[in-house]
Amino acid sequence: MGYGNQGRAHALNLRDSGMRVTVGARPGGRGSATAAADGFSPLPLPEAARQGNLVIVALPDEMHAACWASDLAPHLRPDAIVGFLHGFSIHHGLVKPASDLGVVMVAPKGPGKTLRERFEQGLGIPALFAVHQVGRDAARTRAIGLAWAAGIGSARAAIVETTFAAECETDLFGEQAVLCGGMMALVQAAFDTLVQAGYPPELAYMECCQELKQIADLVFERGPAGMRAAISNTAEFGAFEAGQQLVDDAMREKLRTILAGIRGGAFGARFQSDAAAGFPWMRAKRAAADADAIEAAGRGVRAWMPWLDNRKDSR
Repeated sequence: MGYGNQGRAHALNLRDSGMRVTVGARPGGRGSATAAADGFSPLPLPEAARQGNLVIVALPDEMHAACWASDLAPHLRPDAIVGFLHGFSIHHGLVKPASDLGVVMVAPKGPGKTLRERFEQGLGIPALFAVHQVGRDAARTRAIGLAWAAGIGSARAAIVETTFAAECETDLFGEQAVLCGGMMALVQAAFDTLVQAGYPPELAYMECCQELKQIADLVFERGPAGMRAAISNTAEFGAFEAGQQLVDDAMREKLRTILAGIRGGAFGARFQSDAAAGFPWMRAKRAAADADAIEAAGRGVRAWMPWLDNRKDSR
């Protein structure tokens, strides 16, 4: 159900693993057009839901509650198992499946693009797996959930059992504290510091943003110690010294506050409130960020490397 970043990767990988896949998508939408181009015959969500032994909800989190009530729950087969890619809507009670339905989660630890690329290479990325409720047949629910995880290629790496709550809370915290929020805030602050000190924006962008991937790749492949072994003594000495200044007790307290807001539901409530209003807060933040000087500098730097995909993401 849904054919976006993750939905497309799951559908293609499962089909290539020999499973019969039906795609549910909004008629006339971009997902429906992409699914058709990929060789599927997309159906409206209710019609697709009627066909599924396993109904995978790959829609945006903010759409789950409404789509569940109108397009999915009334149309499920009695023996259907429902799958989620993220624990958000179940953990926060936005979706409350009937007790006789099996409910599982397979959450790959990476974006859909990476999931698909690794699969095509004969590889996989780890996925978190959880059973929220066993439904009518505990063994069948678990087996189908694990077959889903294997079908997208994650059994080639690791399938890690957890709970919906643990996946949801750690995922949100990681996104906010490091992967998206913390990383981009630090990049922006460092870029601003150099530019305000009189350095060329392109130089600041390369140093504080462009090179980030190279270091992240080292951490991904070798871990923190392996990354440190691959850099100069000057860089390592500075990293230890600056790290102690940046991550002080005040910052650690802010991280604890972020985690508390996630675990207590405050973040989820704010997200749902903004989503219900059409995302006015996020749209304003997005527009301001898109207009920042770092974007102009980045376009200039990337233009020096024509092999990069410089197409702007269309929302």
